Amino acid sequence: MLHGKVLVAQGGGPTAVINQSMVGAVLESRKFRNVDLVYGAHHGVRGIVNEDFLDLTQETSHNLEMVAQTPSSGLGSTRDKPDLKYCHEIFEVLKAHGIAYFFYIGGNDSSDTVRIVSEEARKAGYPLRCIHIPKTIDNDLVLNDHTPGFPSAARFVAQAFMGVNLDNAALRGIYLAVVMGRHAGFLTAASALGKKFPEDGPHLIYIPERTFRVDSFLTDVKATYDKYGRCVVALSEGIHDEDGAPIITKLSKATEKDAHGNIQLSGTGALSDLLCEEIKGKLGIKRVRGDTFGYLQRSFIGCVSDVDQREAREVGEKAVQFAMWGDQDGSVTIQRTGFYSVDYKLLPLAAVAGKTRVMEDHFIAESGTDVTDSFRMYLRPLLGSGMPDAFRLRLNSVPRILKK
Repeated sequence: MLHGKVLVAQGGGPTAVINQSMVGAVLESRKFRNVDLVYGAHHGVRGIVNEDFLDLTQETSHNLEMVAQTPSSGLGSTRDKPDLKYCHEIFEVLKAHGIAYFFYIGGNDSSDTVRIVSEEARKAGYPLRCIHIPKTIDNDLVLNDHTPGFPSAARFVAQAFMGVNLDNAALRGIYLAVVMGRHAGFLTAASALGKKFPEDGPHLIYIPERTFRVDSFLTDVKATYDKYGRCVVALSEGIHDEDGAPIITKLSKATEKDAHGNIQLSGTGALSDLLCEEIKGKLGIKRVRGDTFGYLQRSFIGCVSDVDQREAREVGEKAVQFAMWGDQDGSVTIQRTGFYSVDYKLLPLAAVAGKTRVMEDHFIAESGTDVTDSFRMYLRPLLGSGMPDAFRLRLNSVPRILKK
C-alpha cells in the first residue's frame, strides 16, 4: 500500500446519488492506517489546480451520512475539460500536497482526466494511485451495465410521464417533453416505464440512436392523435437528422453553445417550442403543449432510487478497496449478475476513458419510436422500490335517454 493523503473530487453534472459515492470513498479511506488525511477538491479539477481543498478527515461521520442522502454534488463540480497541460497542473498539485490516492467521480470526460493524470504520474515516477468512480445520468459509460445517477433520473422521467399521461388523458391534446441525452437515449427511453395500459403515453419515443425526420414525426403524431384523440411524446435533446445535425439547428437560426463548444440542445426550451409550432402550423391542432425537463431530472430530491443509492455508495467503497489492495489504476465498473444483482470490476482506464455508450439495438423497437420488453426488463430493477402506480375508472356507461 502507498502511504500518503487521499483526494476525492466530483466532476460534471450533479446527480441524486453522487454524494453517496463521495462519502463511500471518504469513509472507506478513513479506515486505512496508511492514509494520513482525506481531502475533498472544491469544484472538481478546477479546485485542484486552485489548491482549493476541504479537509474531510475533520468531518463527522454523521454529517457525511446526511450529505450522502442529499442530491447534487456536495463538493461542488465543474464543466472544465482538462487537456494535457491542465492535467499536468493537476499532477503537480497532487505531488506538492503528498497525494497518494486520487479518486475522481464523473463520466466520460472525467475518466479521461484520470487516465491522463495517471500517465503523468507514471512518466514522473511518482507513486500515485488513480481511480475513476462512475457517474452519469446519461448512462453512457462503456463496459458498465449502468451507471450511478441514471436509475434515479430514470425514475423521475418515468414518474413524470406517468403523471403527464394522466393529465393528457383528462384534457386531451398533444404533449411533448424534451429529456436530457446528447448521444444516448437511455433516459428518454425510461419514459416507457410510465405506461400501464396499451393506450397510455408516451405514445412516441425519439432517441439519438435513430435518425429524426420532421415529416415522419408529424405523420406519427397525426396517426396517434387520430387513433387515441391525444398524443404524448418523449424526445431526447440530441435527436438529429440523417447527416448527424441536431434538429434544433434545422428548426432554429439562432443556437447557443456550452463551455465545451457543444450546441446547447435543450437548456433554453427552444427545441420543445419549435416542435410544438411545427405541430400547430402543419397539423392544425390547437391544444399542443411542450416542456423541457432540464435540470429537474438530475437532482430531484423527492425521487431517488434506493438501488441507485446503494450502488453509488458501493462504487465509492470499492474504488478505495481496489486502490488499497490492488496494484493498478482503473475505472470501477458495474456488472449485472443474475436477474438482478451486481458485481464490481476495475477495468483499465483506457478501456473506458472518453468513450460513449449508446442504446443497444435490442432495446429499441423496430418502429424506432418505442422500446422493447428487453429494455423494460433491464430498467425496472434499477428504479428501486416504492414505484407509484396509476389506476383508472371502469367505463360502465349508463344508456342515453334523450340523445340515443
